[in-house]
Amino acid sequence: MVRLAREGSTWLIGTDAEVAWIANSTSTGPTITAAIPPRFEAYATVMLPYAGHGQDTHDRAVLALLSEQSPGQRWWLGYLDTGADDIVFPGAPMVTLYAGWDYVLVEAGPEQAATWRHSGPWSFWKGALPNLMFPADRSWLVSTLWDDDWTCIGGPAELVDRFLRHPDLHVRRVTLGEDATPPGHQAH
Repeated sequence: MVRLAREGSTWLIGTDAEVAWIANSTSTGPTITAAIPPRFEAYATVMLPYAGHGQDTHDRAVLALLSEQSPGQRWWLGYLDTGADDIVFPGAPMVTLYAGWDYVLVEAGPEQAATWRHSGPWSFWKGALPNLMFPADRSWLVSTLWDDDWTCIGGPAELVDRFLRHPDLHVRRVTLGEDATPPGHQAH
């Protein structure tokens, strides 16, 4: 077990064991299962704000909805190593997901998800939130893949419904076999 210090506390760094349920159940392709295992009741894609316009509002809305769903739980936060973005804990051991992408995985919570990543070329486009988030009970998963301009969500139907109804978010419900690429967007 590796713990690293930040902001006067130590944080547990995750291993492949914490993400095996994702790695073993996702596959390449245009469906939601490229990012989210096929184990949830409902799925959606959330478009990211264009060129960062409205990013703070978007990020606050996402975190509020997820926090309401999992009050008091610890979250796993994954920071993708793009080479250009802040991975929050440089030099930390990494986990590998999806198409061989490396993430620093940290056990923390919504407060850290909102504040740990501040700036950089990637965060201008994708925002400050971690690329991967899920609570300890694995009841939902949020994943923003490397080159997509949307976020994929899997979880309980009521969580996805709250995302769909939120006035500050642009959300589209998707099903398991459906192309998850939002209209007007291009999967890479």
